[in-house]
Amino acid sequence: MHLEEFAEGNSFIHRLDPRIKFLTILPLVFIIAAMSGVEGPLAALVMSVVFVVIAKLNLKKLLLRLLAVNVFIAFLWLFLPFSYHGEALFQIGFLTATREGVMHVLSITFKSNAIVIMTIAILGTSEVFSLAHALLHLRAPQKLVLLFFFFYRYITVLHTEYIKLKKAMLIRCFKPHSNMHTYRTFAYLVGMLIIRSFERSNRIYNAMLCRGFKNNFPLASHFELNKVDIAFLLCMIIVMLLLVKTFGLSIVN
Repeated sequence: MHLEEFAEGNSFIHRLDPRIKFLTILPLVFIIAAMSGVEGPLAALVMSVVFVVIAKLNLKKLLLRLLAVNVFIAFLWLFLPFSYHGEALFQIGFLTATREGVMHVLSITFKSNAIVIMTIAILGTSEVFSLAHALLHLRAPQKLVLLFFFFYRYITVLHTEYIKLKKAMLIRCFKPHSNMHTYRTFAYLVGMLIIRSFERSNRIYNAMLCRGFKNNFPLASHFELNKVDIAFLLCMIIVMLLLVKTFGLSIVN
């Protein structure tokens, strides 16, 4: 299980200071989410694609990530166009899709994909440990950062335990069907995974106490801002101001 597949690269965006990345992506995501109409979200989607090209991301892996997002958006396309009052656009049986409903779900589609792509292109191009380090520098709550750190560190361990249990089931010729035996087996799988996770967490906690852990990790190195980081931050501020001025926000209109 590889969670840093986009962090492996040497593009301009990969080398940016993670603190600058947080300072740009957070307000940018808010602006994209609060945009009104379709033109603004479409412009944000185009801008996110430009970041993907600059970062030289693997398109196949990126599309797989977007597929998971757009599966949920597909359900919106099934319901929202038919639940909005407005000008009739087309009709399926007794259901009438309105122009306002289609434009609304189209806006949601553009916004969702733009935010996901932008987040992957900017934050996903940094290692998780450097992002946690940057959060500490930005005065994020330490407990929250530690939870984020441990979640990333041990989600792969949990996945490894799951693979072991799954292989043990396959060795015993388990084949899932719609019957009580299958449901009971999957329940045992989840239960064993919880028990193993609990036992592993106790061993890890005791090992940390033996090493003198006191709810924080000493930082051996620190980030240094350079001219490229500052120039990128200023450019992104200008871009965000242009987006707000040109397309507006739905909370303002």
